[in-house]
Amino acid sequence: MPGKDRLPGTLKRSPAKAQRTWAKTHDSAVEEYGEGERAHRTAFAAVKHSFEKVGDHWEPKAHKGPSDEQSAKSGREARDNPSPTAGGVDVKGHTRQELMGRAERLGIRGRSRMTKEELGRAIARKQD
Repeated sequence: MPGKDRLPGTLKRSPAKAQRTWAKTHDSAVEEYGEGERAHRTAFAAVKHSFEKVGDHWEPKAHKGPSDEQSAKSGREARDNPSPTAGGVDVKGHTRQELMGRAERLGIRGRSRMTKEELGRAIARKQD
C-alpha cells in the first residue's frame, strides 16, 4: 500500500513536502524491510531531518539536520547505543531559551531546572 495512503495524522496536517518525504521514504523502506514498524521509523527519521513537530503537525526547520543525539547516529551505533529522543522536537537546532519559551507556552512545570534534552522530551510529551 503506498505511503501516501498511510499518512499519520500529524503529517496530514503538515506541509505537502513533509507528506511527500514521509510517503516516498516509507515506500522505499517497505521495499527494503517489509511493512511494519521499521518502515515507519525510517520514514519519520527522514521527516525529522527537515521538519520539526510543533503541536499537532510538522513545520520546516530553519536548518536541516539531526534533531537530537539519537538521530545524529546511524547504523550499528544507533542500534547498539540508543539515546533518548526528543520525539520530533529539534533540540539541536534551538537554544535552551527558545525551548524554554515553548515550554512556558505549553505550561510545562519545572522547566527552569531542565536541560535542553529534558525540555525537548517534555515538549514532545505535552504535544502528543
